[in-house]
Amino acid sequence: MYKQKNILLNFLYTVVLFLLVSCGEQTVDDESVVGSESSVIESEKSSQLIEESTVEDTAASRENELLETMTLDEKVGQMFLARYPDEDSLAYAINYDLGGYIWFAKDFSEKDPQIVQSEIDAIQADMSIDLFMAVDEEGGDVVRISSFPQYRETPFVTPRQAFEEGGWSSVEDFAHEQAMLLKSLGFNLNLAPVVDMPNSSDDFMYHRAFSTELADVTKFTELFVSSYTNDKVGTVLKHFPGYGSNVDTHTGVAYDGRSLETLKERDLIPFQTGINNGSQAILVAHNVMTAIDPDWPATLSPKVIAVLRDDMGFEGMIMTDDLIMDGLQAFATVEEAAVLAVLAGNDVLISSDFLIQIPAVIAAVEDGRIPEEVIDAAVLRILKVKIELGLI
Repeated sequence: MYKQKNILLNFLYTVVLFLLVSCGEQTVDDESVVGSESSVIESEKSSQLIEESTVEDTAASRENELLETMTLDEKVGQMFLARYPDEDSLAYAINYDLGGYIWFAKDFSEKDPQIVQSEIDAIQADMSIDLFMAVDEEGGDVVRISSFPQYRETPFVTPRQAFEEGGWSSVEDFAHEQAMLLKSLGFNLNLAPVVDMPNSSDDFMYHRAFSTELADVTKFTELFVSSYTNDKVGTVLKHFPGYGSNVDTHTGVAYDGRSLETLKERDLIPFQTGINNGSQAILVAHNVMTAIDPDWPATLSPKVIAVLRDDMGFEGMIMTDDLIMDGLQAFATVEEAAVLAVLAGNDVLISSDFLIQIPAVIAAVEDGRIPEEVIDAAVLRILKVKIELGLI
């Protein structure tokens, strides 16, 4: 009896032990599978991060490699978006190592599209680094290209009119068609969109702006920049930090007493939207923002430009409005305006007087007034955008 009980107990013990071992093995297998799946996922994530990092590092190394091969003259030339000359455009581009040309209506009026294309192609073919070919094609009152019927049957309406005619989808179509027209001619940078926030229909900037409503301007900025980015044409947000109710700085000095806090609540928001959606550049106005820097127009103010870099985290190109405008000439000579613009933190200078402003900036670097590191940082940002747009 005792022996039988012993045998039975041994049998039961063996069965229990077997079950425990089996369960343990199954648990280990499950954990092993989960661990294996987790390892695969982590490995895939790591590979993706490595690939992204490699792409960024490659682009960064290309910028730095190019910079290391450039002379001071070549670097300073890259910072100038020169007014397109009536003749000898290729010679000027080569002799002054220009970073780009900005075209105006007179440069299109007597030319067919094929002539414009051939002029641009001829310049780009002889440059080691392609130029920015830029234009103001906002729609409405500012249409440098489409105002002439050989380029488009009718001029582009304003983005606001496009919205009124067909809603947000029409705004997207407007941006896409505009970008494609520019691209077909050889242009790679549009000095648009206007993201200023006018306060009323009486304001100078009202007819060029999209709306007085913040939500609408923000939505427009997002759609416009995203569409252009998809089409590989660069955008320039303007006019930082926002015109508001200011007067026209083409013809005089504009003083703006709004505080930075007030600007952050309204006017700076569309600019931040454009930054977040990948706009390549921001154009700074000549308005004097007295609450931020009472002594200098925004274009020449390190304090105003620091808002873009430090407060808003913008890492792209900062661009002056045209340095020939009356709103700037009250503060500096032609040569000094270019030097001060660089010292303020601008990367790209729109210049009709590049023949004297480029030598002025070079001289300021050579005599130690402008640290060469400032030039290098600006040129790296320019090269980064050119790589992004496929110009290098």
